[in-house]
Amino acid sequence: MSTAHPAVLTADHARVVYNEDTDRPVEAVRDITLELHRGEILALVGPSGCGKTTLFNAIAGLIPLQGGQVTVGGTKVEQATGHVGYMLQKDLLLPWRSVIDNITLGLEIRGCPRAEARVKAQDLIDRYGLSGFERSKPSGLSGGMRQRAALMRTLAFNPDVILLDEPFSALDFQTRILLQADVKRIIREEGRSVILITHDIGEAISMANRIVVLTNRPATVKSIYETPWGVEDVDPVAVRDRPEYQQLFSTIWQELELTPRH
Repeated sequence: MSTAHPAVLTADHARVVYNEDTDRPVEAVRDITLELHRGEILALVGPSGCGKTTLFNAIAGLIPLQGGQVTVGGTKVEQATGHVGYMLQKDLLLPWRSVIDNITLGLEIRGCPRAEARVKAQDLIDRYGLSGFERSKPSGLSGGMRQRAALMRTLAFNPDVILLDEPFSALDFQTRILLQADVKRIIREEGRSVILITHDIGEAISMANRIVVLTNRPATVKSIYETPWGVEDVDPVAVRDRPEYQQLFSTIWQELELTPRH
């Protein structure tokens, strides 16, 4: 895939240490090197507490690195303001704002004229299933609708890279599976480059082009798997019936089970 699709984001020997200047430093991320290719969904899986969210925060430029670097489009992420969009597990919609006003929030912060921001937001609403709910408050939406609104808010300011931090984990199983298909379709149609953090191996396999398995803390890259369907637009629900899915699930599961616990 790398030969056909250039890297939009590169982590080069990234390292994160907490309390570095104390006598009890904690190394959370060690020597992470990986690439996210344009139009790709890359999933990160690993043992609980291994440092996935720390790595995400470093990729987003929210915390400093103690070694290596992360670049987006060749620019260090610390200077690439607005190039990375971050969607969290919680939708964080403002309860007093309507759906359309929540979606325009990031654009408003960046100084986009209100009328222009609302046109962009309405286009996303019309295309991705929230038409008729523009003036609804978040309390009037289902969990899946709230997450779609949160994704639209991230898409609205057109980031080069979208980070999804367990965006489906708070939803019931049926809603989670259906929203995975919905989000994958939206990402494909928008041509976005995405990194997904998940504890759900099945979610990683059904949504991603490649899966990075991390070790326990300090997180390092243990292995990388390419899903058999590559860039093919496979329904995340239908793919679970394929024998390749079951085989890859078993392989990654065993790899995580064999990871030493601290």
